[in-house]
Amino acid sequence: MAKNRNKKKRNGAVSMDISEPSVGESPQGAAMDTSEAGAQGPVSGAASMKIKKGKPMKRTKNVRKMKAREKAISASEKIAEKVLKNDSKKLRVQSAKALYD
Repeated sequence: MAKNRNKKKRNGAVSMDISEPSVGESPQGAAMDTSEAGAQGPVSGAASMKIKKGKPMKRTKNVRKMKAREKAISASEKIAEKVLKNDSKKLRVQSAKALYD
């Protein structure tokens, strides 16, 4: 019993259908192409594919730093614009007061 436990049980012999030619066969019976697949040039899709190299954590850290800098610069620009706006408003109010005095 121990010798037969790994054998597969077969119900009957299965015959292969050879009535239709397969996709690889040519109708004229020409010689088979024996060129190696590796000898061909690179596929255009594979050549355009980029390989990611480097440390992804370092890149994300740099991206976060750059975004933080941009945010700080934009915030400082907004503050500078508000200061200029307030200064111009003060000048307008003072000049208007001077006209009516």
